[in-house]
Amino acid sequence: MKKEDKGIIINQIAETIKGYNGFYLVETAGLNAEKTSELRRACFNADIKLMVVKNTLLHKALETLEGDYSELYGALKGSTSLMCTNVGNAPAKLLKDFVKKGDTLPLLKGAYVEETVYLGADQIDALASIKSKHELIADVVALLQSPAKNVVSALTSGGGKLHGILETLSKKEN
Repeated sequence: MKKEDKGIIINQIAETIKGYNGFYLVETAGLNAEKTSELRRACFNADIKLMVVKNTLLHKALETLEGDYSELYGALKGSTSLMCTNVGNAPAKLLKDFVKKGDTLPLLKGAYVEETVYLGADQIDALASIKSKHELIADVVALLQSPAKNVVSALTSGGGKLHGILETLSKKEN
C-alpha cells in the first residue's frame, strides 16, 4: 500500500472515531460468514459503526487524536474490529447477547467509553452497566417527579377522605 493511501485511511479512521463518543476494540477473526453478517446486522440496528482495521493504521490514527489512548495500544494485536458508538453501553450489551447465544466470539479487547479505558473481556459487565446520557436524564426526571407525585396523591386521597367524613357527619345529624 502506498504511503499516501495509508495517510488517507488513517485520516478516515481518525475522523470516524471523532464522530462518536466512544469505541470498542473487538476480536472477530474466528467468526464465520453467517455470524459476521449477524454481527454487522445487529450493529447496524443498534446504530454502531463496525469496521475491520489494521492495527498499525488504527494506532497511528489514535496518535493523531487528542487524548491519551496509550493504554489501548497493547490490545492492538491480532485481528481487530472497531465498534464506534454514541451510546457507551450499546456495544457491550450486543456482545453479551452474542455470548448468551453460546458464541465465544466476538471477544472484547478494550474500549474507550466516557473518557475511560477498559481492557480485557472481563470488563464487559462493567461496560454493559454504564448508563447512557438518556438513561441518566430519565432517572433524574423520575427522582424529581416522585416527591411532586406523592404530594398530589396525598392531597387527592385526603380530599376524598375529608369528603367522606363530612358526608357521614351530615347524615348523622339528620
